[in-house]
Amino acid sequence: MPTPDFILTLRDMIGVHPLWLPGVKAVVADDAGRLLLVRRADNGRWTVPAGIVEPGEEPAATAVREVFEETGVHVSVTHLAGVGITAPVVYPNGDQAQYLDVVMACAFVAGQERVNDDENLEVAWFPADALPDLPPLHRRAVEWALDPQRRAHFVGSPSVAEA
Repeated sequence: MPTPDFILTLRDMIGVHPLWLPGVKAVVADDAGRLLLVRRADNGRWTVPAGIVEPGEEPAATAVREVFEETGVHVSVTHLAGVGITAPVVYPNGDQAQYLDVVMACAFVAGQERVNDDENLEVAWFPADALPDLPPLHRRAVEWALDPQRRAHFVGSPSVAEA
């Protein structure tokens, strides 16, 4: 899916100035333990499905929506795997953004994987121990989602004394 309309509206008002946006990464596993990845059209890299939370949308709903929009696969969210932030990004057109990075672990429900949008070149399942090279925050998302304790990870969590 192209840039959401609400971001285009904001860009009309603020130009290329930084936007702080909530984003979701969805780490999808099937019953065999394989992970669903997409190969992006913009840079050719393999990643987990990801996208921007729409206004009023719950992050878990974003994960389900983005996975279907990108891959044609239906999933259910099993748990929150972690929350962090991305580094600031400057896009080729000069737009600046930084993302709250919400990682959801998801389970395959139904569907046949396929390229279901114009953002990706390929969609494929990979064994968890034989993943292609992933960008660091996508690798982190996979590690968090596969944590056997199913605990949520929080980057830089201050102690009560520090807060």
